[in-house]
Amino acid sequence: MSAGGVGTPKSLPSSGPKSLQDMPHPLAGPSSEDIAGGELTPSPDLQLPRSIADKDLSLPNGGTPAGTSSPASSSSLLNRLQLDDDLDGETRDLFVTVEDPKKHVCTMETYITYRVTTKTSRIEFDLPEYSIRRRYQDFDWLRNKLEESQPTHLIPPLPEKFVVKGVVDRFSEEFVETRRKALDKFLKRIADHPVLSFNEHFNVFLTAKDLNAYKKQGMALLSKVGESVKYVTGGYKLRSRPLEFAAMGEYLDTFALKLGTIDRIAQRIIKEEVEYLVELREYGPVYSTWGGLEMELEEPLEGVSACIGNCCTALEDLTDDMTEDFLPVLREYILYSESMKNVLKKRDQVQGEYEAKLEAIALKKEERPKVPAEVEKCQDRVECFNADLKADMERWQNNKRQDFRQLLMGMADKNIQYYEKVKSVKLPE
Repeated sequence: MSAGGVGTPKSLPSSGPKSLQDMPHPLAGPSSEDIAGGELTPSPDLQLPRSIADKDLSLPNGGTPAGTSSPASSSSLLNRLQLDDDLDGETRDLFVTVEDPKKHVCTMETYITYRVTTKTSRIEFDLPEYSIRRRYQDFDWLRNKLEESQPTHLIPPLPEKFVVKGVVDRFSEEFVETRRKALDKFLKRIADHPVLSFNEHFNVFLTAKDLNAYKKQGMALLSKVGESVKYVTGGYKLRSRPLEFAAMGEYLDTFALKLGTIDRIAQRIIKEEVEYLVELREYGPVYSTWGGLEMELEEPLEGVSACIGNCCTALEDLTDDMTEDFLPVLREYILYSESMKNVLKKRDQVQGEYEAKLEAIALKKEERPKVPAEVEKCQDRVECFNADLKADMERWQNNKRQDFRQLLMGMADKNIQYYEKVKSVKLPE
């Protein structure tokens, strides 16, 4: 694929007060801007007792403190930093591929399975290589488990499960291959993540011969952070998001809107190209038939017919490329933005819980009440959400820039190839 002369595409402008590209690394300390205006502190009218006010109970926008770790995370801070810098794959120790789709016809149902191959040098795995078969619902189980156990992190999206019957044949070779690519990308994104890749459910998914045995165990207990998200106080209205996360939410809304527009236009273009292709295929043979009736015109008419046939082939290739390569990336990132917004909402819920606890303490008449341990734990959860969400946003932005640069350059190459193919056939003199 050609890579010359094309720069990195500019990110969408944000209406927020702070550019997402200017966000500090989540593991770094708070910047002067954060301290000046980005932190969320209790409102002026919320007067805390002195013993509580002396404690730092604000919502920091900086990184996670050294003593606070991400929930259910098996990776150390060193591992996280090493893998964040690992853009060329030199230090990767976990490789996952999805391949070899097979159709299974049973009495009750028909479904597709995929071979998932894992190669690793991690000590968490008993063997260096695994090869198992999984179906779509197994991937869906994995994603649900990751959302339960890692609520502070962005979980990569899966391709849509349901298709419109009569419009898309979910057992067609084209559909199965498109889904295989999406599932392969889903697992690769998890395997490259410094926290999700160490999740126990991911390990089980990659290694267990019988995944149903784990599914029958029922819903596992949520992590402490997950419980706080699930059972958070519902009646409390969030005072305000920190400016950085407000800008993040605005960016995601704008990004999803723009991608949705591009997706609709691209689908309309493909639909018109397919309709044009049908007409073109009927148009070409007319000249061949005509040439058979008039011998003196046979050669030029056959030339026209061959030219039209060449245009058909080139247009079909271009349409297939847009359908199989362009549209899936757009849809993946539309789903990605929705997933990120859901994590942002969970962060707001935990912040709301924390603010509610602070107000409850402030309403107490005691002059020097003791700060409950649950309030400090709630503050830790907010800090954890802030750090993990910013780290995942930074990783997502890097992936997005690479993916769209590759996608747009690829489509430019495909369009150049299309016109070169159309131009290659010359009419007879």
